[in-house]
Amino acid sequence: MGFFLGLIFGIPVGVGLVVMFVRSENARAKSRFDLTATVAAFAKMTVDDSRKILPGDYYPPWVVFSQRQRLNWLNLQLTKIWPFVNEAASELIRNSVEPILEQYRAGVLASLKLSKLTLGTVAPQFTGVSIIEDDDSGVTMELEMQWDGNPNIVLDIQTAVGVSLPIQVKNVAFTGVFRLIFKPLVDVLPCFGAVSYSLREKKRLDYTLKIGGELTSIPGVSDAIEDTIRDSIEDSITWPVRKIYPVIPGDYSDLELKPVGTLEVKLVQAKNLTNKDLIGKSDPFAKLYIRPLRDRIKRSKTINNDLNPIWNEHFEFVVEDPTTQQLTVKIYDDEGVQASEYIGGVIVKLKDLQPGKVKDVWLKLLKDLEIQRDRKDRGQVHLELLYCPYGMENEMMNPFATQKFSMTSLEKALKSGANGSEVVDTSSYKKKDVIVRGVLSVTVISAEDLPAMDVLGKADPFVVLTMKKTDAKNKTRVVNNSLNPTWNQTFDFVVEDGLHDMLILEVYDHDTFGKDFIGRCIMTLTRALMEGEYQESIQLEEAKSGRLNVHLKWTPQPIYRDS
Repeated sequence: MGFFLGLIFGIPVGVGLVVMFVRSENARAKSRFDLTATVAAFAKMTVDDSRKILPGDYYPPWVVFSQRQRLNWLNLQLTKIWPFVNEAASELIRNSVEPILEQYRAGVLASLKLSKLTLGTVAPQFTGVSIIEDDDSGVTMELEMQWDGNPNIVLDIQTAVGVSLPIQVKNVAFTGVFRLIFKPLVDVLPCFGAVSYSLREKKRLDYTLKIGGELTSIPGVSDAIEDTIRDSIEDSITWPVRKIYPVIPGDYSDLELKPVGTLEVKLVQAKNLTNKDLIGKSDPFAKLYIRPLRDRIKRSKTINNDLNPIWNEHFEFVVEDPTTQQLTVKIYDDEGVQASEYIGGVIVKLKDLQPGKVKDVWLKLLKDLEIQRDRKDRGQVHLELLYCPYGMENEMMNPFATQKFSMTSLEKALKSGANGSEVVDTSSYKKKDVIVRGVLSVTVISAEDLPAMDVLGKADPFVVLTMKKTDAKNKTRVVNNSLNPTWNQTFDFVVEDGLHDMLILEVYDHDTFGKDFIGRCIMTLTRALMEGEYQESIQLEEAKSGRLNVHLKWTPQPIYRDS
């Protein structure tokens, strides 16, 4: 793929040479060249001036064309050389692409090889070009490309159960925007030290798979192939990932993709998941990633036979470009030795997160994350998100920023002491050794708009408070004949592991011979750990209506496990 893109981009690179030569040389004329006046004069030349110097036969046509004419000329040249590109590039592409496919190969596939690959007779077409950035450091150009190709691509698939399948990829249709970065600008031809390219935006990628075997007998194979192709494209060349090709020998490590922060994700729970099992209920688990590299995909535990699973699991991801990257969460039904069945997924754009602030969201699960539309109700997932850029100065945002040992930012929240607690030297401890211990004070203030539970249109509500890990319980008094009760009662819980515990508040209607369930709220302790104390109004789950108003206060007391 890299060789193919390099060949395709050869022509637009050539087109950009003259522009960059004039701009880079003119920008450096005063400080780097003795022929200042000459260079300045050339930089000011107009098309009419150059026509007086160059005979018409030697004048490049793309210089005097409009942008549309330049693109037409560029596409014409590409069409002329395409047979040679196809012949020369096919074997190079095959050798380059096979390792990438292997790197992103789905688990249900034992191997994936390219047995045939030719690019076909239809050349790509460039449909747009723009200069995004042009300064002393370099030039950034974006090219929109469309390819409705007829390549001959045959994949040899070996499944995990030992079945071999030849699969032909047909009817490829692709539209996308490629970004080329010419940096750094230098004093010698071709005026830049290296070229970086990346797929800035994939607008469309369609293809069909023609199977040379019985695919229906092997569940998940077609989806696995599509996942492999999609993931390999999205993560190997999609921005911010970029390929760097040195033009002039030198050190271009500053152009490489580098981590700029971490994303903390707490997968709290899901509700009303679609049932994928004919007998019983689904066994849901989640996969989370920013980049779909095999070693970067996180997997939650499986919750058996539950359409409303509670995970309360914590994950950390490396962020390289918060302006364009996104978190993907996919929920599956665990089918044991068979391929897991997809329930739905969500995408969270990192640019929508405020650095250093926890974002608590319920998101609707979708089938197709690219279309982002789904009429079917697949359930919802509850996430807590915290983006921490490296080098944050605010200790409340990233209090362990200067520590050398590996801890998540949520675990680091304890160190600074939101209530001014004493800072303890923990440089000798590792992440797994830290226990976030403290006292959680919960004030149940009131409830609003509770559903009527008796024939008179009223209820006699009370609240049961439970810490999930320890099963410690408390309950409020009963308020008779009210749908908007006020309690203002405070309860203290000693919490042994605040990062992984949860507070469950269940609202009941009191009856003479028992109690009737009204609804519940499930709260992690993340925000209390980060902010020290806060007040919130929470929508009741599993209830027709109603909100619960609570105040939480955290008093930390860090301890460490004995070795």
